[in-house]
Amino acid sequence: MAWLLIVAGLVILTFGAEALIRGAAGLARRLGLSELLIGLTLVGFGTSTPELVSSIEAAQSGSPGIALGNVVGSNIANILLILGLSAAIAPIAVEPKSFRRDMPAVLGATVLAAAVALTGAITRLAGTGFIAALAAYVLFAYLTERRAPAAPEPARHEAEAGEIHGAASPLGAVGLALLGLALLVIGAKLLVSGAMTLAAALGVSEAIIGLSIVAVGTSLPEMLTSVMAALRGKSGLALGNVVGSNIYNLLGILGLTALIRPVAVSPEIMRFDIWVMIAATAGMAGFAWTRGRIDRWEGVLLLVAYAAYLGWLAFIV
Repeated sequence: MAWLLIVAGLVILTFGAEALIRGAAGLARRLGLSELLIGLTLVGFGTSTPELVSSIEAAQSGSPGIALGNVVGSNIANILLILGLSAAIAPIAVEPKSFRRDMPAVLGATVLAAAVALTGAITRLAGTGFIAALAAYVLFAYLTERRAPAAPEPARHEAEAGEIHGAASPLGAVGLALLGLALLVIGAKLLVSGAMTLAAALGVSEAIIGLSIVAVGTSLPEMLTSVMAALRGKSGLALGNVVGSNIYNLLGILGLTALIRPVAVSPEIMRFDIWVMIAATAGMAGFAWTRGRIDRWEGVLLLVAYAAYLGWLAFIV
């Protein structure tokens, strides 16, 4: 029964995120907003809505291990699994301008979130700071891209890779966005309920379930986007997809979740998984910095590292 709830929740979350993104993008275009602003806000945040709604639902259900484990596990999966798989399919070219702007942002967000998490709790004050930092990043990225519109940015990569065009009419766009929100809420409730039931049945902590099953499941939109981009010969989009998603996960999702309900940090996550996330982010930056690309062998290495990480999670269970 728990697995059925989890699978149903993940499927509904995926469809809900897709409907919300298309509806919001269609409405934004009807309102005359620029493609660039749509990419940085609606699309970038839209692909992270499964993590957002699942984390908020987990926090409100009194399961902070799932809430934080979802974000930390998703960021680890984004780098080691999704970026690794994309690079293994085709080498990933690194755009120098985006690297100089966005890689320090994701490194800074990772260190900031880890430092706060190591205090034992993510408070409402910390959540407010995260949201302010995300707003500053989006504004900075928007202003820099307006000066040089030809350069790609992380969130817009997601729109290009997924070919998100949005609904045709304003009424249809609003309806699609509302449908997406409803599906996200339903999917999140099913996913969190199934995860809590599974954790109890297996006798493992909710943090482990959040770091593994919930994290990978809610990363499906990013995975589909990156893999499709790589298969279409646009593997370079995968790096921007992962970087943008990780920034939104750390600053946006953790920030909003903490604003709604402060998040207690599981000792398990503090001892090990926070450091894996930092190491994975630093490794991604190192691979991207050398030779201006991420080669296939580096992608395979990332996949091996993720297999080892999952093996460790299975071992401590």
